Amino acid sequence: MDCIVTIDIGTTKVKVSAFDQAANLIGWRQGTYPTFHPQPNYSEQDPEQIFLTVLYALKSLLNDELTKKHKPVALVFGASMHSVLPIDKQGVPLRNAVIWADNRGRDEANSLKNSDECRLIYEQTGTPVHPMSPLIKIRWFRTHTPATWFEKVYKFISIKEYIIYQLTGQLVVDQSIASSTGLFNIHTHRWEERALNYAGVQPHQLSELVPIDYAELKLKKEYVRLFRLTSAAKLIIGASDGCFATLGAGVITEGDATITIGSSGAMRVAGKQVIKDPKQRFFNYLLNEGTYISGGPTNNGGVVFEWFVQQFGASGIHLDLEYTVNQLLIEAERVPAGAGGMLFLPYLLGERAPLWNANARGAYIGVNITHERRHFIRATVEGIIYEMHSIGKLLQQYRSIQNLYINGTYASLPLFAQVLSDVFGKKVYVNDKHDSASAGAALLALTHLGVYPDLEAAAKTIRSVESYQPNPENHERYARFTEIFDRLSQKLAEDFDALVALQ
Repeated sequence: MDCIVTIDIGTTKVKVSAFDQAANLIGWRQGTYPTFHPQPNYSEQDPEQIFLTVLYALKSLLNDELTKKHKPVALVFGASMHSVLPIDKQGVPLRNAVIWADNRGRDEANSLKNSDECRLIYEQTGTPVHPMSPLIKIRWFRTHTPATWFEKVYKFISIKEYIIYQLTGQLVVDQSIASSTGLFNIHTHRWEERALNYAGVQPHQLSELVPIDYAELKLKKEYVRLFRLTSAAKLIIGASDGCFATLGAGVITEGDATITIGSSGAMRVAGKQVIKDPKQRFFNYLLNEGTYISGGPTNNGGVVFEWFVQQFGASGIHLDLEYTVNQLLIEAERVPAGAGGMLFLPYLLGERAPLWNANARGAYIGVNITHERRHFIRATVEGIIYEMHSIGKLLQQYRSIQNLYINGTYASLPLFAQVLSDVFGKKVYVNDKHDSASAGAALLALTHLGVYPDLEAAAKTIRSVESYQPNPENHERYARFTEIFDRLSQKLAEDFDALVALQ
């Protein structure tokens, strides 16, 4: 029996999954890698470590009993957005990869904001001007590194491009990942000259653009042998994890939205038209030709809860992250909605939508002498979701949203799901494909192989298996907290700047 293998290169781990021809998950492996923060605004990863982890996870899955029962006929790639890796002519990294959470380019982004050039770049590329984007990162490299070093850079690529280059020797980038760089014109599907001029690069310093179903990649012979594949197995370049997570949630037409809370988070809608926000607060990325994935991202999803777990939850003999997360959430469930009047601003990594403020910082507010650890846990969960609500509130000014579908490691946890339903006051659905990013990749591969006529038909096969109803009393209480949350997030901007100057 044939199977599809998906490779999802996320922020903290790579997950390799196998799906049958009905897009049912039949096996998976994963491996993790660290993020380094040499300075408060720096977030870097070692590309070689990620590549070795991809090899380990792929080999582990493809060399086990699975391959005796299923023949992999296609491998498809998904990945986090916004990473930048400078390489030389031999394809050797010149430094660590700089990932989406890196805010070192905040001065460059602030200088560009509120200018006509900023507006024109946003309208053509669909990517808000922020330190997350490769547009700003490459500009930072040009400004803050010696000219002799900058001239050595053969190409600026993403982590996904590097992994594919290592496996195939080919330097190509899919239009979905490209549409999140701030350098790609989402209307003409070419590199945008105005953005390239701002960053200080030429088109030949970026990879060749290809559509997401591009399947001309050829795996090097040593990896064909290592993974025990046949030469007929196709390599499909795929898309970004955000676009795949939306497709894999079954959200590809208007009226529905998906909320993802993994390491980061986002609320997304799909449509044939981009969202034209004069304040440039929403992204418009490309899934495929004619389908845009629009919405707002947050830096501060599960990574914030994991920070809390590591700092305050790993006491005793149990140091396993998943175990500790579950134990803390049990404590939080014993606290009523509102965390005893405590509120948490989750901005440990600055923030993207809707503030777009790289200097935003975290804070617990309303703390009194009666509060215990369980209140802080509950406030941390609620603060992450208040931030998601602030994105959703603005998004609904442009799109009518009837149904909310949730996915990602954290959004699908029962406490997170119930608080999401209560805060939004909407019924939320959990699909049969919990790992929507991998499921979306599988749907693309199955569509490419002719199992489905198009992506819309593929998305309609996704089914909801669980739902959460909002508690009206909690929703009314949370409405007062979200008002305070939104107000504080704006009012503290000057104090955030002052604190950052002291860090």
